[in-house]
Amino acid sequence: MRAPLHLSRFTAASCLGSGLEATRAGLAGRRSGLAPCDFDDVRLPTWTGTVPGVDDQVLPPALANFDCRNNRLAQLALELDGFAAGVHETARRVGRGRIGVFIGTTTSGIHETEQAYRHRNVETGALPASLDYRGSHNLYSPAAFVRRYLELEGPAATVSTACSSSAKVFATAWRMIDAGLIDAAVVGGVDSLCLTTLYGFGSLDVLSDQPCQPYDAARKGISIGEAAAFALLERPGPETTPGAILLRGVGESSDAHHMSAPRPDGLGARMAMEQALAMGGVEPRSVGYINLHGTATVANDAAEGKAVAALFGDGQVPCSSTKGATGHALGAAGALEAVISALALRHGTAWAGVHTQQRDAEIPVDYRLDNTSAPIELVLSNSFGFGGTNCSLLLGRAA
Repeated sequence: MRAPLHLSRFTAASCLGSGLEATRAGLAGRRSGLAPCDFDDVRLPTWTGTVPGVDDQVLPPALANFDCRNNRLAQLALELDGFAAGVHETARRVGRGRIGVFIGTTTSGIHETEQAYRHRNVETGALPASLDYRGSHNLYSPAAFVRRYLELEGPAATVSTACSSSAKVFATAWRMIDAGLIDAAVVGGVDSLCLTTLYGFGSLDVLSDQPCQPYDAARKGISIGEAAAFALLERPGPETTPGAILLRGVGESSDAHHMSAPRPDGLGARMAMEQALAMGGVEPRSVGYINLHGTATVANDAAEGKAVAALFGDGQVPCSSTKGATGHALGAAGALEAVISALALRHGTAWAGVHTQQRDAEIPVDYRLDNTSAPIELVLSNSFGFGGTNCSLLLGRAA
């Protein structure tokens, strides 16, 4: 059992809404931000979740080399809910070199390269000189951008482990704080829509032709969304009030079952959840809500459901996937759903699974189709990625 960390600030932007209040209102109203795909020139019969206003963002002149859709989305989120101002306040207290930056992403600014490819030299294949690969497409770009934008000087890294990326950054930050290398960390994730992921998942035949329906008996596959979400992690102090959101545990596993398919019995997922609970020193029965990974593919939901039932018992804990509201934000999903889980704790609500109509009777979990109000002290948030890279976050309320 480790001493918990305080989420002293957190925020998110997704197709459901930008900022905590818009996100809460969307969840409370059981709304969805998904719409028929109209991104770029994509011709796929699927639904996506686009964040409004991303392309209206203008990066500071000094950071122009970072310009890409992904970093514009990151900037939009950093200015929500007083997040950037809160980081600056902490930096004045602990020093800019004592705050780390750890960001999850899968494709970074790949859309800039996709656009550049359209204008490549037809004779040599060379991409236009205007493409700044290091500032845009490079996987380190979002971490470098956030670090520069917030004027921080501590260690920075990008984690890219598919859909568990921005959940795993919480573990990275915790280890760095425990080692005494930093006193606080900006963690989060950002992934924006691009052609590669849309056509890539299309080629795997896992895109739904309607809004995704996690854990539904008739589920057809995923709906891809984009999002940026961030949290500031610090050790709890005198200013940590009762009810404050704490990171109580993190569990990680790597079952390496298959390049894209989950292990059918859910063993890797179960191991990650078990570790998160053990790190927090709590029993499964103490968890009041589980934010499922719940991608709405047949295999993923079935495997995760088996893992949850094996650890918590059949239908014992309220759970849902909020991807019907936000879409699957891929590398940003872990951080986005950590924020959604924090809102579940703050507002005492187990969120409904939007778009799901008929629960799959073969999956023995208490999947909620309506919002349920009740005191919640602990929430488990699951993120499971390609290649069996699994991560579970245990969040709780300070006493």
